[in-house]
Amino acid sequence: MMPIRRPFGRGPAVSLFTLGTMRAIGSAEQMYGVVKAAQAAGINHIETSPAYGPAESFLGTALRQLHQNQAEPSGGWVITSKLLPGLSLKEGQCELHNLLARLGRPKLENLAVHGLNRPEHLEWALRGDGAALLRWAEEEDLVVQVGFTSHGSSPLIKEALASGRFQFCSLHLHLLDPERIPLAREALASGMGVMAISPADKGGRLQDPSPTLVEDCSPLSPLQLAYRFLLAAKISTLSLGAAQPEDLTLAAQLANADGPLNQREQRALNQLRQQGERRLGENRCGQCKACLPCPKSVPIPDLLRLRNLAVGHNLQAFAEERYNLIGRAGHWWEGIDGSACERCGKCLPRCPHHLPIPDLLADTHQRLAAAPRRRLWG
Repeated sequence: MMPIRRPFGRGPAVSLFTLGTMRAIGSAEQMYGVVKAAQAAGINHIETSPAYGPAESFLGTALRQLHQNQAEPSGGWVITSKLLPGLSLKEGQCELHNLLARLGRPKLENLAVHGLNRPEHLEWALRGDGAALLRWAEEEDLVVQVGFTSHGSSPLIKEALASGRFQFCSLHLHLLDPERIPLAREALASGMGVMAISPADKGGRLQDPSPTLVEDCSPLSPLQLAYRFLLAAKISTLSLGAAQPEDLTLAAQLANADGPLNQREQRALNQLRQQGERRLGENRCGQCKACLPCPKSVPIPDLLRLRNLAVGHNLQAFAEERYNLIGRAGHWWEGIDGSACERCGKCLPRCPHHLPIPDLLADTHQRLAAAPRRRLWG
């Protein structure tokens, strides 16, 4: 059966899963094996970036070899690459020419602003050198369409979507963090393509779940439930960062799984929610954000979301990893942790659930603060 493909902005349609290349950078041989497995799994969309070290060079070599071996998806590959915001027009032009050369392609189907995370990044893309760069790339027929990836706030993403400048976006959309699902629906309704960024790893390290989470999602695996949750929500495509061919097994099994949730899947979702709520009890943060703004700029809901995961589903390792990146990942993640809370109490009357927020922030910091870890890239 021909794998299902969904519209992706005004570019070519894409498979339900997208191969992310940031994990297959050990060697050209590793990249070739992963891309070949992606083709066999029904994937036609690959996302990469100059920021992923040698990924583009390895990918270009793999694509040439696969072409020679006539191992390509029907209609050919759809490639997305990205440029970091802040480049001058000349720098961006040079970088785009270089990445096309590394990939061995005359043009790119999708070019994204890589990390539209702050207001100045959106300003660059809409009115600064970024606007001139994106316009030049289109006029020179070097790209089919332009979009953005974002780790930024929901209001910033909403502003980017409303600008009308972009034809696709890549957002953090996760089973255990569905905050941006309404933004994804808004983008889809406007005709944009939407890709979920790392729904497995960034979604809770679901490829290596806690025994508690496995039990909560039973009889489905956490990974399968997460993928089906997003596919049933009609997200265009889900990014999957494979390091080895075996990482694509489930994607192959779900290559045509685009229908609504069935009763078994819906029961598993309800069970997952109920079990988390039971363990958290009255201290569960509902992520309404009524507590904000904090005078010390503590990102209260984001920190308490990590506590929800650690206590509610025993995702201690994942929550520690994310908490530990605070202040160490630039504009890609939060800059202030729970230790900055001075117990001023201004958040307390705002919380509709009357949570003891300062106590919960202190508990979060005590639970999750650990030794620093290195980011995967950058």
